[in-house]
Amino acid sequence: QLQLVESGGGLVQAGGSLRLPCAAASGRTSMPPTTGWFRPPPGKEREFVAASSWGCGDTDYADSGKGRSTISRDAAKDTVYLKMNSLQPEDTAIYYCAASPRAMATMNTGDDTSWGRGTQVTVSS
Repeated sequence: QLQLVESGGGLVQAGGSLRLPCAAASGRTSMPPTTGWFRPPPGKEREFVAASSWGCGDTDYADSGKGRSTISRDAAKDTVYLKMNSLQPEDTAIYYCAASPRAMATMNTGDDTSWGRGTQVTVSS
């Protein structure tokens, strides 16, 4: 499977912003057409944050992130980004990048979905 590497996490104050890049570790393999971000908040199950199907240009966001999150892609760098604004303490979690040949709705459970190791985001109040 494709190896993904996330970065950009860290400690930020409430109201701040972060941009999380996700790149393919191997330069010889391109990102699959569907990429997304997920997070398991402390003590909770993994939840959807944002995703995009680049072939058709569709994007989707969790209700908690609509209006303050943006998923984007730099095709030349084969890198996907998650930009989050107005961060709140409840956004604290490890953020995982995922890439899949599947549609957005099924990428979370697909055996052919690749996952990164995650990057920690901590928002202080």
